Amino acid sequence: MRHFAISALSALAVSGCTIAQAGPPVLDDRASMFAAVQAEEALSGTTIIARAHNAAGGETFVRPGTLFLSGYNIIRSADGAETLWDRYAMWRVFGDEKADAHAANGKVRIEAWSGDAIAMLLSFDGATTYTKDGPMADQSANAMWGANFGFGAIRNALDEGWIQTRKTDRLIDGKPAFMVELIDPAGGKTLFGFDQGDYSILYVGFDTPRGWHERRYSHYFEKPGISWRQAGRVRLFYNGVKANEAIWTDFQIGAPLEDERFVIDEAPIEPTF
Repeated sequence: MRHFAISALSALAVSGCTIAQAGPPVLDDRASMFAAVQAEEALSGTTIIARAHNAAGGETFVRPGTLFLSGYNIIRSADGAETLWDRYAMWRVFGDEKADAHAANGKVRIEAWSGDAIAMLLSFDGATTYTKDGPMADQSANAMWGANFGFGAIRNALDEGWIQTRKTDRLIDGKPAFMVELIDPAGGKTLFGFDQGDYSILYVGFDTPRGWHERRYSHYFEKPGISWRQAGRVRLFYNGVKANEAIWTDFQIGAPLEDERFVIDEAPIEPTF
């Protein structure tokens, strides 16, 4: 497993680049600064996406069928106070096609517990959105999902009707990153960042009803015999302020998920995972 706790300064040192001791870098040395100039200019957005698919697990990543993730979640309030959801899980059934990257599709259930108390329950069965209090009105549900759906755009990014446009390179947590904007068939835009070394997904950003939403991915891990690289840490930001950190410690790919799991008649009295 590769760890990604490397600083920008360390990244420069490891790469062998010269770090100026004093004063700004001169014009002729600008290429020694990561992301100051475009790396591998001949690479298109389409090629970068294809390489990222391959690095993440190939066809298994693009068409996993179902996904189960479990771990915990660290919630941050506006003043920085921490609330721990010590049991946290997501079940996902993926749709075959996706025309709008920021609309709910397929099926999803998210369940969180803080000690013995249920902290959050949210589900979409393909038509209706549920919370622990029952079905939600369509308008409020659509706004809620619009602030959460977006990462899945990467899986459909090479489908017919999608556009992949390379953008300016940047640093993501000190890592030189290729940036690619995806435009889905509905016209929605999603910005992705990929590690220039191994094409790991480092970043996704998109506009939401809550403002500009960013996610940063790190601490990838794998399981023997499974073509899948899972981000162990996902940090979520809205308008530049960190809202929470989802820490995933386990995953399952392609397991059967019954339809009943996504329909909530009443809140469970204990974790269902």
